Amino acid sequence: MPQVQVNGVQLYYEITGEGTPIIFVHEFAGDCRSWELQVRFFSHRYRVVTYNARGYPPSSVPVDPYSYSQEIAVNDLAGIMDILGLAPCHVVGLSMGAYATLHLGLRYPKLVRSIVVAGCGYGSDPEERKSFQLDSQKIANLIETEGMEEFVKAYSDGPTRIQLRKKNSRLYAEFKRNLLTLSPKGLTNTLRGIQAVRPSIYDLDDLEKMKVPILILTGDEDWPSLKPNLFLKKKIQNAAMSMFPNSGHTLNLEEPELFNKLVQDFLIQVDSGQ
Repeated sequence: MPQVQVNGVQLYYEITGEGTPIIFVHEFAGDCRSWELQVRFFSHRYRVVTYNARGYPPSSVPVDPYSYSQEIAVNDLAGIMDILGLAPCHVVGLSMGAYATLHLGLRYPKLVRSIVVAGCGYGSDPEERKSFQLDSQKIANLIETEGMEEFVKAYSDGPTRIQLRKKNSRLYAEFKRNLLTLSPKGLTNTLRGIQAVRPSIYDLDDLEKMKVPILILTGDEDWPSLKPNLFLKKKIQNAAMSMFPNSGHTLNLEEPELFNKLVQDFLIQVDSGQ
């Protein structure tokens, strides 16, 4: 089982294919398995890397909630890129992973060729920030008091998740099965240490100074991400943006062909200097 020691924890990773490296950074409700449709597509041309964040077995699950933060997540990503010799590489993140990817582009621009942020910005809108923070705490409490089955039932039926159920019931069932296997302790610590307290993207400095090529992807029914993604498009000069019709939060699963094509076209443009 391939693992690397990064910032005091063991991180599980998988590498498929050869070529220019591209690393995928998973969302809160997923792990490296969430990117299988992308691994199959991109590994024909790229050296594709996926990994499980801390708190997501078989990566380490620190029991101390202070071992989780947005800064730590970014440093973990930078660390695994350094140890595996990936830099500079393309980085693609979804939701929680998009946050880490965006911060990586801000703090360590020399490590990346380009970044793709999909479904980024949950909890950033000033009108919804407080409720998002409270909801993160409530979800953590639900996991601890009611267990994973009740959590999965409630979480997978959210207004930005049901689109996957409508489009592909088989993938939706697989998403729920995988979610059920995640670590309760890892999820609750991630919720309390990262999700509930991470900075709003509206408060990030130097977005307008970013030189890294960036592709922003969002679903038109991913309501909490719409305004934040428009904000990113407006602030970042090098940003391109695409909105998926009738789509929620899990864009790479709901519309894998469109997701893969847009990302591939973007990477080709970047690598050709366009």
